[in-house]
Amino acid sequence: MAVKHETELYKPVKAYFEAQGFEVKSEVMHCDLVAIHPDSGDTFLVEMKKTFNLALLLQGIERLRLSGQVMLAVERNRKKSGAHNQRFGDLSELCRMLGLGLMTVTFFKTKAPVIELLCEPGDPPRRGIRRVRQTRLIHEFRERSGDYNTGGSTRRKLVTAYREKALRIAWALKEHGQLPPRKAAELTEVRLASLILQKDYYGWFERVERGVYRLKESGAAAVVEYADVIEAWLNSPQRQTKEGGIER
Repeated sequence: MAVKHETELYKPVKAYFEAQGFEVKSEVMHCDLVAIHPDSGDTFLVEMKKTFNLALLLQGIERLRLSGQVMLAVERNRKKSGAHNQRFGDLSELCRMLGLGLMTVTFFKTKAPVIELLCEPGDPPRRGIRRVRQTRLIHEFRERSGDYNTGGSTRRKLVTAYREKALRIAWALKEHGQLPPRKAAELTEVRLASLILQKDYYGWFERVERGVYRLKESGAAAVVEYADVIEAWLNSPQRQTKEGGIER
């Protein structure tokens, strides 16, 4: 059951803290909710919104200037599980990185609201660096001979390192006709040319006979579409140096 106003979050959040022995008051120094424990003196500041958004996050960061114990509270809407502001695993990790706590309130028609504490203020992040993906990212960066993509563009397929190598092989077949993988590798500086030809991931190549391949029409079209990529590779300083026979 979706709430209509963020004020509906106040009662269940207040009840949550009062059940733990806190004294709770609302709208203190513009804070939605302030909870202070009479014995320990622990102080929590809570900011509430119907959904998790940038305004709520900025409020939470601002409240950190008043207290190190800041909680964000939002509704968990069971009907919007795919919405970006319902990705609570990612949102709680973001809050951990910023030193904020995060709780959700789920409302029901026939029973009391349920509060779930996703993280407390000061909880350390749970997700470390993904070493395998980091290695793949660096490898992909180094394997590309240039910057052939435009950030945010969807007009054509991304030029990955694999696509660039396949394009080189397509160029070689277009320029020199049918070739064995070893000759294609020599002309294009693609060590795994045989594997790319055999897999034919993009549907550009065709096996003529054992150990010999030719270019399909789709491959020829790709060479035209990505002419700028091939031109940049052909004119790259590294290739010009090798063409000139200069060793370094």
